[in-house]
Amino acid sequence: MTTRLQSLIIGGLVARVPIVQGGMGVGISLSGLAAATANAGGIGVIAAAGIGLLEPDGFTDFPGANVRALRREIRRARELTKGIIGVNIMVALTDFAALVRTAIEEKIDIIFAGAGLPLSLPELAKGATTRLVPIVSSARAAALIAKRWLDKYQRLPDAFVVEGPKAGGHLGYKAGQLEDPAYSLERIVPEVIEALSPYRNASGEAIPVIAGGGVYSGADIRTFIEMGAAGVQMATRFVATDECDADPAFKATYVAAREEDLEIISSPVGMPGRAIRNKFLDEVRDGTRKPYACPYHCIVTCDVEKAPYCISLALLNAQRGRLDKGFAFAGANAGRVDRIVPVGELVESLVREYDESGR
Repeated sequence: MTTRLQSLIIGGLVARVPIVQGGMGVGISLSGLAAATANAGGIGVIAAAGIGLLEPDGFTDFPGANVRALRREIRRARELTKGIIGVNIMVALTDFAALVRTAIEEKIDIIFAGAGLPLSLPELAKGATTRLVPIVSSARAAALIAKRWLDKYQRLPDAFVVEGPKAGGHLGYKAGQLEDPAYSLERIVPEVIEALSPYRNASGEAIPVIAGGGVYSGADIRTFIEMGAAGVQMATRFVATDECDADPAFKATYVAAREEDLEIISSPVGMPGRAIRNKFLDEVRDGTRKPYACPYHCIVTCDVEKAPYCISLALLNAQRGRLDKGFAFAGANAGRVDRIVPVGELVESLVREYDESGR
């Protein structure tokens, strides 16, 4: 029996399609991709990480450029859509608070906050109508945040995103956990739902849990919704779209990638990450990358003195199509991407696959 694909409701905001387009920095998901996703019925997300590097003064006034660029991208997205727009702001960013305040001032619909526990986020968003959604990788982290927010701020998160180990980019797991079934998204989502079961929002409803990391098809969406998730987060699929804000050469790396081209790297920020192997990463592994000057200590956990390259500059170069000087982060299913399509077509195909998987 086919069940109709449900809407995703976060703090009273209703997305017709329960898909959150994952935030991808540096500059992969900006106003273009976010607005297109919102227009297709999902939730579009602008990534704040390194956004100021796209500005002319990004290297001389990094914090100021970040704020200015984020403000501009939010306003551009608003001009392009009446749908739901969020921003992804990494807790580990040294200017996390300034970026949150900027997003709040621009009345962004949702702030997604991961790469660390956003324990003080409600303080920064006091009095705002913006919905707050932490990104976690365990039931323990979700329960800790919910309890802390309720005890200290008398509020709960409006939803949680649970990211599994098949996600692209920086991963909230130890290298040895990435292939361990105990840490699979299928295992963690029910654990998070159970851990949050004692909590109810102001309307008496359970906190929505959104599953992300390795979600690729409409059948995957059905799997997690039937598991109790309110929706899914997808990033890799949205890179391979016309509206993605990256250079065509960046998107082409996804189309060309095979499963064996994906590898786990050790990032300068002290976390494992999943990326598409290329010459740049081979040189890093071989120790032949030349020393660099850090333009700005943008991530708290980055070991600037020992890092063989700047993660932000590498990602910026990749976003601009200079893959000889950078690399592309990607999810575990990037090898399945075979063409670039419009966002609307992608979302329609996912809904169709969802329907067909229930027959």
